[in-house]
Amino acid sequence: MNILCIGGGPAGLYFALLMKRQDPAHRVVVVERNRPFDTFGWGVVLSDQTLANLQAADPETAAQIGDAFNHWDDVEVFLRGRSVRSSGHGFCGIGRKRLLNILQERCLALGVELVFETDVADDQALAARYGADLVIASDGLNSRIRTRYAEVFQPDIDLRQCRFVWLGTHQKFEAFTFAFEETEHGWFQAHAYQFDADTSTFIIETPEAVWQAHGLDRMEQPEAIAFCEKLFAHYLGGHPLISNAMHLRGSANWIRFPRVICRTWVHRETIAGKAVPIVLMGDAAHTAHFSIGSGTKLALEDAIDLAQALATGATLEQALHDYEARRSVEVLKIQNAARNSTEWFENVARYSRLPVEQFAYSLLTRSQRISHENLRLRDARWLEGYEAWLAQARPTVGAAPAPAAAPGDSGAAVPPMLTPFTLRGLTLDNRIVVSPMATYSAVDGVPQDFHLVHLGARALGGAALVMVEMTSPTPDGRITPACTGLWNDAQQAAFARIVDFVHGSSRAKIGLQLGHSGPKGSTRVGWEGTDEPLPEGDPHGNWPLRAASALPYGPQNQTPAALTRADMDALTAAFVASARRAAACGFDWLELHCAHGYLLASFISPLTNQRTDEYGGSLENRCRYPLEVFAAVRAAWPAERPMSVRISAHDWAPGGTTPDDAVAMARWFKAAGCDLIDVSSGQTTRAARPVYGRMYQTPFADRIRNEVEIATMAVGAISEADHANGIIAAGRADLCALARPHLADPAWTLHAAAQLGDTASRHVHWPRPYGPGRDQLLREASKQKQATAQSSLGHVAIKTIANDTTD
Repeated sequence: MNILCIGGGPAGLYFALLMKRQDPAHRVVVVERNRPFDTFGWGVVLSDQTLANLQAADPETAAQIGDAFNHWDDVEVFLRGRSVRSSGHGFCGIGRKRLLNILQERCLALGVELVFETDVADDQALAARYGADLVIASDGLNSRIRTRYAEVFQPDIDLRQCRFVWLGTHQKFEAFTFAFEETEHGWFQAHAYQFDADTSTFIIETPEAVWQAHGLDRMEQPEAIAFCEKLFAHYLGGHPLISNAMHLRGSANWIRFPRVICRTWVHRETIAGKAVPIVLMGDAAHTAHFSIGSGTKLALEDAIDLAQALATGATLEQALHDYEARRSVEVLKIQNAARNSTEWFENVARYSRLPVEQFAYSLLTRSQRISHENLRLRDARWLEGYEAWLAQARPTVGAAPAPAAAPGDSGAAVPPMLTPFTLRGLTLDNRIVVSPMATYSAVDGVPQDFHLVHLGARALGGAALVMVEMTSPTPDGRITPACTGLWNDAQQAAFARIVDFVHGSSRAKIGLQLGHSGPKGSTRVGWEGTDEPLPEGDPHGNWPLRAASALPYGPQNQTPAALTRADMDALTAAFVASARRAAACGFDWLELHCAHGYLLASFISPLTNQRTDEYGGSLENRCRYPLEVFAAVRAAWPAERPMSVRISAHDWAPGGTTPDDAVAMARWFKAAGCDLIDVSSGQTTRAARPVYGRMYQTPFADRIRNEVEIATMAVGAISEADHANGIIAAGRADLCALARPHLADPAWTLHAAAQLGDTASRHVHWPRPYGPGRDQLLREASKQKQATAQSSLGHVAIKTIANDTTD
């Protein structure tokens, strides 16, 4: 083939040399607008995993790159005059210029034609000149080719919220260093790492508002660099900061990171009478924020993938299809992780009140790609010290930074999910909650023996809190005819029997989730069709529905009546009466359901609330009635017992509620006396299109907890002890609610503790009859321990959930 690579960055150069190495008969041309061996930027970072990929693709190039790398294992985090250092992270730094030099020299050695100082204005004319059979658009972040064919590639470019400047220094850093400095206007952070014998990259980042408040938008480069040198003088050891972009005027070297996603990567154009594929590669196709250091990694791995696809003997058409299919998924994984990482650095103020020990843990796990057990593989001694510190310190929501103390000075390491948690007068043995799950097994609202067995088994299984499914205060508030209610004595007696069993046979606590189905009521049981209306002629009959507005949940659902003021007063009274019955039953915890499109949620979402009175319009007005109900129920609920609220933090639909709205909601519920926000999302409209993935709702809980300074419960695709340990250890939530794992295994917590080892298993209560099984579980778990630890490295994969259940 005749192959033309437009752009001489890592993607174009590496693909060129791989193709020439693969078949010397190829004519491969790389056209670059800059002069030979010119580049901007400082060092780039690659992980040990990426180096292994380079070794497999071309050992000779990998050896040259490896010889030029500065390797380090440590990460050090500085905050408020204290620091935390951990090891085992396995990164390499190399100067961007040196990397390109190696790739250029390797290309020349293999016979690749390098054409410099050529600014490509017309890719088609250039392709025709070289008789190209394949054009690689590797022309970088500001790709002209991507722009020219934007209608096909459909790029989505999101400018992020921070400004950053890429500088260098001759200060040497032994570890990858994150330094945080607070000013009168907000936070700055530096990302610093050494990439050769005497030079380090020093990236400085700050939110746009902070950047402007300091006047950096109006400063020329020398003045701005002097400002940064003074701010980070403690870390620079007297060395100046250096810019290699002095040709830029004013503040042009401070940029906002553009996240690039393209809908498709391959375009075909007829050039000189033949169909020529034009293929995006590297930054032209996608970007990932520098805080996870993956831009160069993605570019090199794009090149490897396409070269390997072409080596299989597949047709060019098939190879390009396979390349895009594989790489788009891999890039999505990285970009999802990069989004989490980017948002963490955009919101340093949110985490700045955490003790430095927890702040550093949160930073290390910010992308959700690095798990708790993965950290143990990297640096077991440090993690065990952190676990011991966390078990002893048990930092609380909104607490001021802890005084200096060495992690692990006293106390034993305890898995974070097995540490106790206290709200009001209630202490839970650990952080695991059996999420409320609709079981569709009640008769006239009365829980049956099934509920006793279902809830009782899970209480015996080691979870600290077992939540009863959403229970209605009125007959018409049930989701289905088989859902539970609490409006009469028979229901109260049945629930009291269950509560008595849980209290008498386990150390678990039990809570009730109270809610009204609203527009999602009068539907079939789950296995006959989720949210589908009862069929005509159903013996239970369809009952009239009520909601904030007369809007059906879907075209097949019946239209509810909009609540009148009298209806609202009556319903509030019914909620209060049910709360009093729940207290009489002995429930330890009460939760008000204001999520998932049910009645109270129908007031909150603008997609379901079209009222024109004081309960419609603004978010504050839409939350007015749910807050009225909460206040009335909180007043009736015993003061020493906790009360939480479940919210949908995101409607996942255009025009719906957003995470910003969720923060405001949480503030109002906190002011009304709420102790914890149970953070779910979606299910408010059939138009919702959630972005599913591992722990995909946890970032909402994290934000609410650390901005509003209220305890939160994380739910949604939390399926492993590793997930729960990471969430609790990082301070992203205070409790983790799991549903599916508890359906599969009522003793999930006991089994998870056994898998974590003998010490961990002693931190959960084993009911006496279960004791003999503990030793066998420990023996089995020890055999699998290494395999389990190694599998945690694979947690970068996104798991697709087939339905819209959020728990």
